[in-house]
Amino acid sequence: MANRLHRFLAGAGGRALVAVPLVGALAIGGYMLAEPESAEPVPQAAAPNPVGGGAVPAGPSTLRETAPVEAVTPAVAPNELDVWVSRLAGPLDIPPQALASYAAGELKLREERPDCHLTWVTLAGMGKAEDNHRDGSAEKAIAAGRKLCGKGVDLNTGWWKAVGAYKNDGELFRQKALGNAQLYATLSLNPELASTPTTRATRFALDQIGLPYVWGGNGPEAGAAGFDCSGLTKAAYDSAGVNLPRTADSQFRALGASAAEPALGDLVFYGNPGTRIHHVGMYVGNGLMVNAPTEGQAIQLHSYRTRGDDYAGAARP
Repeated sequence: MANRLHRFLAGAGGRALVAVPLVGALAIGGYMLAEPESAEPVPQAAAPNPVGGGAVPAGPSTLRETAPVEAVTPAVAPNELDVWVSRLAGPLDIPPQALASYAAGELKLREERPDCHLTWVTLAGMGKAEDNHRDGSAEKAIAAGRKLCGKGVDLNTGWWKAVGAYKNDGELFRQKALGNAQLYATLSLNPELASTPTTRATRFALDQIGLPYVWGGNGPEAGAAGFDCSGLTKAAYDSAGVNLPRTADSQFRALGASAAEPALGDLVFYGNPGTRIHHVGMYVGNGLMVNAPTEGQAIQLHSYRTRGDDYAGAARP
């Protein structure tokens, strides 16, 4: 068991633990068009179904793999797994038993299917998406790993399809699993970020995936079925104790965007800085943002850059 724990903590070839090759290529064209915004929520008779019926576009059939995210390897200690769990469970906001189970799932599948490349971050993202880690047993984590890795799947190239096939509501499930897996990977590298406003805002935004886009919407607590783009970013940072202006353009003017690479929780803006910024999203890492795209779509993950976009820069509230 000690050798298995060392392999888990050290990763293949003695390098830092590989988390998950997360994927982009989720962008659509509609949200890059100028969109009207309102400071007031628009009354909604009923929330449209957030998944199915075109509310969330289908994921790509071929993934564009991005660079793997790696987690820092903890120091070797007599009880390595306990040390690793105790260090990360709090910052990740995952119950210790569940986190240990996700590690056990990775260890078991490394033995059974090393060419599948399953990692604990994938299992943790799925656990969050499925039941918020309530069933955190090792047996369930191992069973989930075996299901993902069936039929010769290599998650380095087949992650999107395999996770989508895991549940009947595959699109919404894998969106939530992907976003939370990315957050866990980032926080495992930098646990001290867990208590920052950017992380608290990011958690809020990820929790809204699947709600409908609502023009002028400020969310269910304000009487709307969902959010528009700047309503989502404002509500996310309101939840973290940071007050932002209401519209994408006013947020851009207040924060002053930069061309530097965005980081977790940064706002990413689109439009013409000299005239009007028409769209904003929240960056979650690895080229992805939480996005409230346009009417008829749900809040979801997208690549934050696409060919020919009008990206105007990023800013940290």
